[in-house]
Amino acid sequence: MKNKILDTVFILLGNTIYALGITLFILPGNLLMGGTTGIGLVLNHYFNIPLSTFVLIFNICMFLLGAFILGKKFAMTTLLSTFYYPIILGVFERVFQNVSITNDILLNTFFGGLFIGVALGIVVRQGASTGGMDIPPLVLKKLFRIPVSYSVMVFDVIILLFQFRFSNITNLLYGIILIVLYSTILDKVLLIGTQKVELKIISKQPEKIQRGILEELDRGLTILHGKTGYLKIETDVIISVMNMRDVLRIERIIHDIDEEAFIIITQVNEVKGRGFSSEKIYLEEKQNPI
Repeated sequence: MKNKILDTVFILLGNTIYALGITLFILPGNLLMGGTTGIGLVLNHYFNIPLSTFVLIFNICMFLLGAFILGKKFAMTTLLSTFYYPIILGVFERVFQNVSITNDILLNTFFGGLFIGVALGIVVRQGASTGGMDIPPLVLKKLFRIPVSYSVMVFDVIILLFQFRFSNITNLLYGIILIVLYSTILDKVLLIGTQKVELKIISKQPEKIQRGILEELDRGLTILHGKTGYLKIETDVIISVMNMRDVLRIERIIHDIDEEAFIIITQVNEVKGRGFSSEKIYLEEKQNPI
């Protein structure tokens, strides 16, 4: 229940930030947008299809697609966004109707992209979306492992290009910058808390370093057997994955044991397995299950 409440709070927060970005920066700056609204504008121009009618039909279709492929939880959380976002957007449009923070189109682009990128990241991290054109990138990520930020950027750029013939070229270019900006920020927000570092350690005293990692950091490790390239000396290679904040501690532990230890530190974006995506199991728990 606690997790469901937190998910709901973050979904509402993300949609609120999204609506703020639209009303405070995108609309006052007359910036072009991608997504469902952008598609609706294109169809309205060429085929005279009412924007509201298209958005309603498209959102329903995308919602059904997301519910079928991404599951019941996704459907319920996206349903929340579907109703809450237009309500809060309407409230902000009335509250900030005559408010213009800046007339600088560059500042509007930057802060609009910042708000939208953070908002989308918060919502997507909860396994939901703001609906409409946010759903296809999530479907592609599940089916083909295509990063969400790449799909969002490609779709939105294509939608903007369709608006080229009836749009101001300056606003169109700023619209492209806006898309690149919030897609990049979305990617960064999705990686918050998932980035780890991998350490490969080659030392003359591997047993002591192993004990240091296991006992002082409480981190798991793997031992690979290797051979040095020049002297052909048999050696153990220690591999361990940990949080970035633990790097300085492990470096001190290693250098206190072996000042000549060879350490390779690599940043990794995501780790799956015991101790990370699932609960850690200790030897005592395996021997004495409850």
